[in-house]
Amino acid sequence: MNSYKTERLQAFLAHAGVASRRASERLILEGRVTVNGGVVTELGTKVSDADAVSVDGIPVRRETVMRYLALHKPPGYICASSDPQGRPLALDLLPAGIGERLYSVGRLDYESSGLILFTNDGDFAAKIGHPRANIEKEYVVKATRPIPDTLAERFAKGIRLGIRLGLRLEDPQTGRTALFQAASIKRIAPDALSVILVEGKNREIRRVFSHFHLHISSLRRIRIGPVLLAGLPEGASRPLTPHELSALSALIEGRNS
Repeated sequence: MNSYKTERLQAFLAHAGVASRRASERLILEGRVTVNGGVVTELGTKVSDADAVSVDGIPVRRETVMRYLALHKPPGYICASSDPQGRPLALDLLPAGIGERLYSVGRLDYESSGLILFTNDGDFAAKIGHPRANIEKEYVVKATRPIPDTLAERFAKGIRLGIRLGLRLEDPQTGRTALFQAASIKRIAPDALSVILVEGKNREIRRVFSHFHLHISSLRRIRIGPVLLAGLPEGASRPLTPHELSALSALIEGRNS
């Protein structure tokens, strides 16, 4: 008689390369996942490799080969598995021969470029993306005119902004304004800064620049923890090296211990 290890459905989906655990939870709650022919919306449901699991009617299985890729995303691409507006997907820039289903670890907005990681390892994605990981992300930001020292000074100390760009309005979810704070800022030109974020919020850099009435001409992420964009051409990808994976794992385990 076969013995199969059971695990929570969202973990199974993550290990199957469908999405991160958090995104898999949304798929379950939306009623898009079936187990043995029946729709399952309970997050505590446990399954094993003996169960027939499908997402949107497509059967999924646990991945046996784990992929970890770095991509240099150009501007004009979105980090999503699909787009109702038909915009280009960063996912489509990955090599066509990869058989596993990959998804991005974190995001870069449509206008931004630079380093983005892709994987089918749900545990890896969840740990890298969790705020407790405290993994640095470094950006080079260029504005259309010289950047005042006050922006860098206030961003480094922390500035509270509301949900709208550039306005000090209350966040409807918390009842407070949100704190935007860079871990480090360095000027590299009169119109350009190097900005390091740890727990980055949605469009954080753009919102801070907008608050100071500055337009960003380019925003490029050049580093995620120990992984560097370096000489990777725009639109190209490469596997993470064993050293990069080891260094990322060390950061994760060290911060979560």
